[in-house]
Amino acid sequence: MQRLICTRLILSKLFLIAVTLTLVRSTQAQTFTVLYNFTGGQDGASPRTGLTINRGGRLYGTTGNGGNDSCGSGFGCGTVFELTRNRSGWSFTSLHVFQGADGALPNGEVAIRPDGSLYGTTEFGGSGDFCGNGCGTIYNLRPPAHASDAGWCETVLYRFTGGHDGAAPSGPITLDAAGGIYVSAQGGGIDYRGVIAKLTPSASGWTESAIYEFPGYGEPTGGVIFDQFGDLYGTTLGSQEVFELTPSGNDWTEQTLHNFAGTALGESPFGGLLLDPAGNLYGTTWQGGAHNAGTVFQLSPSGDGWAYSLLFSFQSGTGFGLGPTGALTMDAAGNLYGTTYADGADGAGSVFKLAPSSNGWVYTSLHDFTGGGDGGTPNGGVVFDANGNLYGTAQGGGAGSLCQGGCGVVWEITP
Repeated sequence: MQRLICTRLILSKLFLIAVTLTLVRSTQAQTFTVLYNFTGGQDGASPRTGLTINRGGRLYGTTGNGGNDSCGSGFGCGTVFELTRNRSGWSFTSLHVFQGADGALPNGEVAIRPDGSLYGTTEFGGSGDFCGNGCGTIYNLRPPAHASDAGWCETVLYRFTGGHDGAAPSGPITLDAAGGIYVSAQGGGIDYRGVIAKLTPSASGWTESAIYEFPGYGEPTGGVIFDQFGDLYGTTLGSQEVFELTPSGNDWTEQTLHNFAGTALGESPFGGLLLDPAGNLYGTTWQGGAHNAGTVFQLSPSGDGWAYSLLFSFQSGTGFGLGPTGALTMDAAGNLYGTTYADGADGAGSVFKLAPSSNGWVYTSLHDFTGGGDGGTPNGGVVFDANGNLYGTAQGGGAGSLCQGGCGVVWEITP
């Protein structure tokens, strides 16, 4: 049964704090700004994933902690929030505070339908006693139809049970043109190593189906993406693979495109994939590479297979950052952007740019986090607005005093 919850809005007007960047390996001036400091209260804490931006430039995201602690974690069940630009800066709105029964620990970027409604997952909460604290949920948040309405309304579309349907969904949601919802679940399935699940809408509700159950060491963590032919692509943390799922009648056929067999080519592909217009796939590994600090890689169609290219190896202690865990973003010029969880000039992670050149890919640090007022340990990817401004989150640092080491921030980099 679907459950509908309407939440009242929590608004706060923000004063922007401008911080000038100290750039590493860059001659371009950038301006780094903290747009919002999470307090650890009803607004949330520890934004573990990146942001989603709509056509109007509004930013949407989730926090893994904070809000209500009815889920019993001791840190809060997490929240969904919105940031809107106005004449005086930015306005923060708490759209939903999770209660445990409707989900806990949202751990993926939300997806936006044209009507403005949001779709996302929580890693825990819901039902499913097999998982202890619940096996996770898929939820929908709808904006108020009228200005006088109480706020956004949440509907729990599905509660995972931990069986063949999956458990612990993680990574961003993918929507298809017919209204279907695709998610990667780390657990459940035939060997409890994860499934790719689909929700199909109907007049009577939603039907869940596991379109693929991973054998052995699967553990898909970064969501899935479509190509123009309707094939799905993703990564697994357990079996260390990049995979493709091709529809075949009522079934899906899985093919391994690359297996990270050695640390020289990367290890632990965690953050999902990016597909460019030419059909090339880009991703990151959290570990491995030439210095065992993570990599950026490319997979290109080649004959009947795929050619693997190691684009960049991170290196600890050099200011290059280490441990990229979020998905990559590409601009119109083919430059790649992302974050590293740690290291950088101040040891608390970085925002980076990789630019293609005749001599390989050139690394530029756009910001090195200090772990203080500017935030620290970013765990998600980045997004651009129409003016070329870059946005993201950092799960630590900031001014919030209720969390040890800070409750995290939302930030902007302006070229």
